[in-house]
Amino acid sequence: MTDTVTPRLALRGITKRFPGCLANDAVDLTLLPGEIHALLGENGAGKSTLVKIIYGIQHADSGSMLWEGAPVSVADPAAARRLGIGMVFQHFSLFDTLTVAENIALGLDDAGPMKALEGRIRAVSERYGLALDPQRHVFDLSVGERQRVEIVRCLLQDPRLLIMDEPTSVLTPQEVGKLFETLRRLAAEGRTILYISHKLEEIRALCDGATVLRGGRVVAACDPRARTARELAEMMIGEELTAPERAPQVAGADGTALRLEVRHLSTTTDNPFATNLKDVSFAVRPGEILGIAGVAGNGQAELLASLSGELPAADQGAVLIDGRAVGHLGPRGRRDLGLAFVPEERLGRGAVPELSLSENALLSGYARERLVRRGLVHFGRARGFAERIIDLFDVVAHGHRAEARSLSGGNLQKFIIGREILQKPKLLVVGQPTWGVDAGAAAAIHQALIDLARGGTAVLVVSQDLDELFVLSDRIAVLFHGRLSESRPTHSTTVEEIGLLMGGLFGTATDEEER
Repeated sequence: MTDTVTPRLALRGITKRFPGCLANDAVDLTLLPGEIHALLGENGAGKSTLVKIIYGIQHADSGSMLWEGAPVSVADPAAARRLGIGMVFQHFSLFDTLTVAENIALGLDDAGPMKALEGRIRAVSERYGLALDPQRHVFDLSVGERQRVEIVRCLLQDPRLLIMDEPTSVLTPQEVGKLFETLRRLAAEGRTILYISHKLEEIRALCDGATVLRGGRVVAACDPRARTARELAEMMIGEELTAPERAPQVAGADGTALRLEVRHLSTTTDNPFATNLKDVSFAVRPGEILGIAGVAGNGQAELLASLSGELPAADQGAVLIDGRAVGHLGPRGRRDLGLAFVPEERLGRGAVPELSLSENALLSGYARERLVRRGLVHFGRARGFAERIIDLFDVVAHGHRAEARSLSGGNLQKFIIGREILQKPKLLVVGQPTWGVDAGAAAAIHQALIDLARGGTAVLVVSQDLDELFVLSDRIAVLFHGRLSESRPTHSTTVEEIGLLMGGLFGTATDEEER
């Protein structure tokens, strides 16, 4: 096929260096018209750098790019768009207070009159099954609808190559199915899709071809439909993938002892973009992992803040640790009682970007690891603690002096989770433990969480990744519009059933009336 069809895009020998890092090493990549092609690799393998070069955000040190057979140089994203290259980024760039049409106009080089733009939005939305009302405000949209805005904005530029970066990380299984229908329709029109995802079963279901990067180099090319997810993962990491091993719950996990108990927790806020919790109740026992699923924006941030102590409860008895009311306590008071916490946001909340790893280890480990004595920081202990995390959790970094922002997302996530786990907490609350993390790092994080629970720690995992929750959890509940469903034993439910709950189908008359 490559002998008779001119490639839409051909990269030859693309090389990009950063100080201390060879991000892309003589990379070749060929993308054909009508093809959905996966770009696979671990965190730090060079995927992001390569697509940034294609889209004009970065520039290669050497190598060439051919667009439909002709040599090109992409100076910037505007030049990429003029050429026919569009990109939908993993993190949305939308303003909540603006309408759909206003947000789309901001991303177009020539939006034209607003009324005409609204008509174009409706036409493209209808053509590709991406239902959108151009006059709705973004704060009123679900996460799936927000992604449609990003895709429609891209399609209005009539791209011949569409780059998708982790597009399903915030979607329900039903929304993923609808997105795949749209992408297949685009490919059928002759457009090319370059698809980046760590969800390997999705790659197998959607993509025609795959290129695998490791350490900045192309190490394999294959038809993912002819490979298992495990085989694809092992191509990415270069070694055999060890699946997490579940163990029976420890004594007490099925008993009456409750490590964490939440009783009728409700929140109120003046923030018009927040989702208030409504009468949320659940419990987690020692040695148990409770998973909470849900599409982003359904109250996860408010629940995590309520559990960490950042958002005190109106009723101090709404949150209990080992039977003690802690709703009035802040983060330090709850940590003193055995809580450890991993927030959703790695940089800014989980770690301070400009601080070294040893300084970031100090931030939450100062008390349990005795890194501060009589008001003075014991820097030697802090360095030792950081080095233990780096060693035990296989964090790729230039030592304890490396700044947090210098690490890849997966390596920083391993560091943050390792920092909390090594403190041997009684209760660990973790948000999105493997968001954007490659298969090898995800497996390591999952095993660490399972081992922690095996040792008697109560673990609460809030995640949008259903595959992850089914690997980790003993029970799963779903958060929707601030309300929590009853938990279900993982072994007696399905991904499809949980997906319906994520869409709000809690299945009772009372639920329907409240909505």
